[in-house]
Parts: sequence; structure tokens; C-alpha cells
Amino acid sequence: MAASSPSLLLPLGSVSRNGLAIKNPYSSRYIVARVIASETREQSCKINSLSSRREAMLLVLGVSGGLSFSSLAAYAAGLPPEDKPRLCEAECEKELENVPMVTTESGLQYKDIKVGTGPSPPVGFQVAANYVAMVPSGQIFDSSLEKGLPYLFRVGSGQVIKGLDEGILSMKAGGKRRLYIPGPLAFPKGLTSAPGRPRVAPNSPVVFDVSLEFIPGLDSEEE
Repeated sequence: MAASSPSLLLPLGSVSRNGLAIKNPYSSRYIVARVIASETREQSCKINSLSSRREAMLLVLGVSGGLSFSSLAAYAAGLPPEDKPRLCEAECEKELENVPMVTTESGLQYKDIKVGTGPSPPVGFQVAANYVAMVPSGQIFDSSLEKGLPYLFRVGSGQVIKGLDEGILSMKAGGKRRLYIPGPLAFPKGLTSAPGRPRVAPNSPVVFDVSLEFIPGLDSEEE
């Protein structure tokens, strides 16, 4: 079985089954802007590390036009427009409003977008799953869809964050689910922001849309 692509799903400080530490491949981009007002009501703006004049104009308009600090912070962090592929699009979101919420003893909550018809994975079995990971506002910080391959891991073995482990264990192959993961079951140390990725604060809640594609060993046995 081919190894899965790098992911942010492992808890920080843990190791993969190959014994290699998972490091964050992203780097930060810094944008510095200083606005100086003169007595003649003219303003000059000194901007460093911008890739185009269009970006410079956007930053100037943001400062002088009174845009919120959070909007400017998102732009400075290099966040692109949210045109990324999702497991639950607009029509799915509407239908999800009428789906009952399930809450487990750990505090994990979930809604089934689609109930699968295949088997559920036993603890320790390898599974292939697609996922879209979001902060509560809906901004995506990680996604297997962008990598083009399902994520392979052994469920219930601590190879991913606790909330994802628990949420997938009760799914059936072919199913799709939205997980509302509380902070203690997510990223204890958080994740730093990077171009195209919002910051995840330590012990903050996250939302995962997951699709359990198949269970390699179990599927082959049942055929």
C-alpha cells in the first residue's frame, strides 16, 4: 500500500508509523505597511514584500477605507478566496440544517450527511478517508481533496486527532459525516497560520467533513 501524503491530522509532537516526525511544510509571509499622514492631508504608504501593485492598492484601501482588523489580518496571512473543493456544498449545507445532531460522551458532535452501506472499521484497521478540515467560521485549513488522494491511516491508533478517530470509528464505508470536534479532541498546541491556511488556536474547536471511502483489508475480505 502506498504511503499517504503529508497531512496536518497528526497531533503535534507525535510520530508516524514510520517513526518520522511530521513537520509543518508551510512558511509565513510577512507584509509590513506604514501609513504616514501629512499636514496637507496627503498620505504616503510604504509597503514591503508585496507581490503586485494590486495587492498594495488593496492594503491601502483597507487601511484608509476602514475595513475591519480581522479582514486585514486574514489578507496579511495570505488567505486566498474560499474557492476550494468541499465535501458539502451549498445544497448539502441546506439539507444539513434539518439533520439531527448526535453528541457523544466525549463531547464530540456530528451530523450524518450520508449513512454508508458498508462495514464499520474495527480499531486498528487501515481506512481510506477524504476530509475537509475547517475552523468554525468555515475557512479551510487542510483538505485531502486538494491533495487528490484519500488519507490513509489506522483508525483508533492515535495517528490522527482524537475527534477524527472517534468520529470515523462509528461510520460505515461509503458514508459522509460532519464532525464538530471540541478543543480537547482537536489540536492541543494549535496550528500557526500560513498562506492559504487560517490559524487554529490551541484547544479550539474545529469542524471536519469526512467521507469514509473504503476499508482496504475489510472490504477485500467481505468480497
